[in-house]
Amino acid sequence: MDTGPLLVFGVIVLLALVVVFSSLRIANEYDRGVVFRLGRLIGLKGPGLYFIIPFGVDRVVRIDLRVITLEVPPQEIITKDNVTTKVNAVLYFQVIDARRAVVQVLNYINATSQISQTTLRAVLGQSTLDELLAERDVINQKLQKIIDDETEPWGIKVTRVEIKDVELPSTMQRAMAKQAEAEREKRAKIINADGEFQASQTLANAAQVISANR
Repeated sequence: MDTGPLLVFGVIVLLALVVVFSSLRIANEYDRGVVFRLGRLIGLKGPGLYFIIPFGVDRVVRIDLRVITLEVPPQEIITKDNVTTKVNAVLYFQVIDARRAVVQVLNYINATSQISQTTLRAVLGQSTLDELLAERDVINQKLQKIIDDETEPWGIKVTRVEIKDVELPSTMQRAMAKQAEAEREKRAKIINADGEFQASQTLANAAQVISANR
């Protein structure tokens, strides 16, 4: 029995299976595949099952659409009233246009981080230390608006920015600690004086009652 045709058929089937499985891709609900064909952007794929042309014809860049939490490393800031401090922050953002996130910028996460650092230094440099400590919500909203506008061309949506820690110079920390201690002592003296006054009032009232009953 001539097995040649059967062997050829088997090879063809095997090659067909290789091509099919090489073409098969699956994107999660939160993923999108940005597809390039011979270097040209042809569109988005996903979520679910999709096919591409394998063997280097199509290239897929997968983009996660979930919210990303980005830690902004401590930045040395000179405030408007010339106080040197270190401030870090956290940024929440997500990709809303996967095409632009791939085509318009080389690394959208790194680029967003760099924009966040420079914006943090610029905005806080326009604020006094008192504003930085007392008006964080206002400053957070300003940071969010600026960073969101800067990253919008990359298909990025910045939803929230939060200043986390403000590290004060050691000399200022000691001065603030002394001031806080002085305030506590002042309040304690006021409380003690008030207590003594209340006690004297009670004694005076008692003396009046005793005198009236004689």
